[in-house]
Amino acid sequence: MTEHSDARPVGRRTVLIATGTTAAALTVGAATAQQAPAATRTPDTAPAAAAAAAAAVCTLTKEMTEGPYYLGGALVRCDITEGKAGVPLKLALTVVNTACTPIDNALVEIWHADALGEYSGYVGNNGHHESDDGTFLRGGVLTNSSGVADITTIYPGWYRGRCIHIHVKVHTGVTLTSDGSFTGGSTLHTGQLFFSETITTAVAKVSPYSTSTVTRTTLSQDSVYDGGGASSGLLTLTALGSSASSGYTGTLTLGVSG
Repeated sequence: MTEHSDARPVGRRTVLIATGTTAAALTVGAATAQQAPAATRTPDTAPAAAAAAAAAVCTLTKEMTEGPYYLGGALVRCDITEGKAGVPLKLALTVVNTACTPIDNALVEIWHADALGEYSGYVGNNGHHESDDGTFLRGGVLTNSSGVADITTIYPGWYRGRCIHIHVKVHTGVTLTSDGSFTGGSTLHTGQLFFSETITTAVAKVSPYSTSTVTRTTLSQDSVYDGGGASSGLLTLTALGSSASSGYTGTLTLGVSG
């Protein structure tokens, strides 16, 4: 099923994006909120030199549409796989403000299709039929004092009309709830993350991706991705091993303008 409402970016609010080594170099310059439980928050790591943060360059980019497959009430958790088969993907997403200063305790929420192009809560839209518990490959985690949100997932699959992508929202001021979700706060950014076509081609040869009979839309053919590279949400991907099946890390720094 084509994701019709993803046909174009929407709104005038912008975000700032810095990539690659910039993410690891940022330091905290603002007061932090109350510490969240370890299971819902990325562990703190030692920041790099402050001079590197001062040299960070942020590029303005438009937000992307939410798309039709969002579900409220996502679980706050570091691992969203729920046993789904696929190539491992370790995301490290850094949230900064307009001064490129990291934002602590921002909730970074993502959702995406499984290896066969199905979204939890909407299974069957891409031609596959299975039990649908409504939560796989959905969730988020609070950023640590360096603004980093680490999320464990799998490389997404594809469905008709869209290239491979991940949806992302950044919330601040949320309250964690007893059922493992969150409520309240403000949504500062809604966007999408994209993948190198070279790496996607390699992943597409790995099972279960290789069993898909759906024609894959490439990055250059996509109706949402505009070819802007990192400033348009293109992840920096690093191999975790010698083959595509070993998985990848994906990094990007999202700067939000409230």
